[in-house]
Amino acid sequence: MKKGCLQKEARKLRVEGIVQGVGFRPFVYQLATKLGLDGQVANTSTGVTIWLEGPAAAMEKFAEALTSHSPPLSHITQVDIQKRSPTGCSGFTITQSRENAQRFTLISPDVSICDDCKKELFDPQDRRFRYPFINCTNCGPRYTIIDDIPYDRPKTCMRHFKMCENCQAEYDDPLDRRFHAQPNACPICGPQVTIYDRNQKHMDTSDPIETAVSCLKDGFVVAVKGLGGFHLVVDAENSKAVETLRRRKHREEKPLAVMSGDLERVRQYAYVSQKEQTLLESSQRPIVLLKKHTSYMLAPGVSPRNQNIGVMLPYTPLHYLLVTGHFTALVMTSGNLSEEPIAIDNQDAFARLGRIADYFMVHNRDIYLRSDDSVVQSVEGRPRFFRRSRGYVPVPVFLKRALKPILACGAELKNTVCLTRGRHAFLSQHIGDLENLATYDFYEMTIDHLKRILSIEPEIVVHDMHPDYLSTQYAKQLSQLTRVEVQHHHAHIVSCMAENHVAEPVIGLSFDGTGFGSDGSIWGGEVLISRFDGFERVAHRSPVPMPGGTAAIREPWRMAVSYLYRAYGKRFLNRRLSFLDTLNETQLSIIMEMIEKDINSPSTSSLGRFFDGIAALAGIRSQVAFEGQAAMELEMLAATSAGECYEYAWSHDRRIQVDPDPIIRGIVKDIEHGIATELVSAKFHATLIALFTDLCLAIQKQSGLSIVALSGGCFQNAILLSGLCRSLQKRGFQVLTHEKVPANDGGIALGQALIADAMLAR
Repeated sequence: MKKGCLQKEARKLRVEGIVQGVGFRPFVYQLATKLGLDGQVANTSTGVTIWLEGPAAAMEKFAEALTSHSPPLSHITQVDIQKRSPTGCSGFTITQSRENAQRFTLISPDVSICDDCKKELFDPQDRRFRYPFINCTNCGPRYTIIDDIPYDRPKTCMRHFKMCENCQAEYDDPLDRRFHAQPNACPICGPQVTIYDRNQKHMDTSDPIETAVSCLKDGFVVAVKGLGGFHLVVDAENSKAVETLRRRKHREEKPLAVMSGDLERVRQYAYVSQKEQTLLESSQRPIVLLKKHTSYMLAPGVSPRNQNIGVMLPYTPLHYLLVTGHFTALVMTSGNLSEEPIAIDNQDAFARLGRIADYFMVHNRDIYLRSDDSVVQSVEGRPRFFRRSRGYVPVPVFLKRALKPILACGAELKNTVCLTRGRHAFLSQHIGDLENLATYDFYEMTIDHLKRILSIEPEIVVHDMHPDYLSTQYAKQLSQLTRVEVQHHHAHIVSCMAENHVAEPVIGLSFDGTGFGSDGSIWGGEVLISRFDGFERVAHRSPVPMPGGTAAIREPWRMAVSYLYRAYGKRFLNRRLSFLDTLNETQLSIIMEMIEKDINSPSTSSLGRFFDGIAALAGIRSQVAFEGQAAMELEMLAATSAGECYEYAWSHDRRIQVDPDPIIRGIVKDIEHGIATELVSAKFHATLIALFTDLCLAIQKQSGLSIVALSGGCFQNAILLSGLCRSLQKRGFQVLTHEKVPANDGGIALGQALIADAMLAR
């Protein structure tokens, strides 16, 4: 069609969403050119602005294709189209980014290397052959290298690298895959890899990656700088190397994640379903929890006493070069000492990891913000986050209604923060447990960075009720903001409601290890009637003493004694339980006295502590090396099907209280009769599923509610989650679960934000 044959019209389009750094402008350029439209496209601090001139029919086709054929990494949230008067422009151009007074755009997360770049990486004829920083507009780093918006090279860590003539030509060509790919580089002009020993002596080698491969094959620990931080790496088939890494890192038993070059190798040691394959191969490249294969051959120390193993595929070109063709799998665990944030700076890595790693493979591209690997598991055919971080952040959770600018400070364990703007809730990457200064510094840095790149200045700050959390202390320092405190388990349920776009009241099952209750006690086995602006505690597990307070978390045998004492009194000492034979008589006597006299024994209704107590009682785990270990091993041992459950009961005073005694007595009876631990575990899980299903039915009769929301760390237990979902759905309930944010405390900040907004609106 010749231009000018039809009357020209003009349109101005404002496009919001993830539309920067994802090849959106070249896509617009090519689409407009194909349809014979004149105009221009530019990045702004709110997204992308497009000016079009041409026939109305062509512009309608453009608008339709804009959303239906947009680049794979883009995510359009809004398109505003306004009619304007033509200016007589000719041709279509891509213009420089524009700063706006109101700055707001969505930043793409870091994504794995694409197939096109991977092909070039292994092509000996390509100028980027084996270059570990190969990327294009469809892949590579984003969130971890950006310092400010709009997303242009001068505002990323790539500003330190001047592009060579060839790279600049690609960058400037709207028809090239690397048009305005901000991290674009090649071996001539881009970042470089080097390798050092633990004494920071540079190793003279022409191929640092092959040298690192040799070190790994020889059983050494290598610290590798990746996309969002350092990994500590060993050969996953080398038992001695795995044990060395564990000893030096002070990570005695917690499972280690592994990376394999392709699915064929993964299937040598793990089963992979179609849903799990989709997760493994997604551009986010999370760690996916898979069931170990019967032919599992990796070192036993990688994932001890566990049916599952955390697996990821390579997501950077450097990873591909390191693992492909050399190893079945590499252990890839966070580059830190236990409980510290991962290292991102080369000198910091030398200082903090010098006693762990034998060698350091580093590079000179800065990481502006650390980002741990995400961890997911497929349950009931849906992804369930254990940790939402690299690959997913800062993609927002899209809300049903608009919120004021809010900063939600999260909890203490598995902390994330949340910033809101309009219908977008931005949950941060995994920050960790706020129990030391290093993590707290990272916490403050993350908040400042998110506020800057999202251009959000909060008016409201919201925090957990617990007065001693560092996140609470941080919120209280922001005296210029309206401050709201929120109950922990209420926030859990509302986070589930929010991501499922449900605003009406629900029956909320909020099960975890610890949360500060409205009455000052420790909650964790809660049934709430929950709304955004409030809740009613309608049922909970009857409280029991927690002898020694937090010591009972590290030593689950204390909880076992507490439950036995409640069920039998001192007569429990006469039960024929091998568990009791393992206890020190003096310690046991002290614990009993603490319970009797209520000395340092706060009461808890926690379901997490119930799992701990049963695990100890069954002889599975009396002490733990990491949070949730006892409950996890109890789940791992459960037989496929119990076919029956223990007796259970509840009382009804002001509210329903679930009595643990009948369950304890049933378990004790089974243990005394020699029933296999696997069956005891299966029956315990079946009991909880039947119990809380019946409880929901009873509450439904009183309240008329038929929606149940499941949230809290206990729902990382796949047996409990899938069993309750099926049981409740079978009885006509609509069941809300987590898919976009973690069920554990990593998702709690989302609920905090929604509650604060609703409470202030009320």
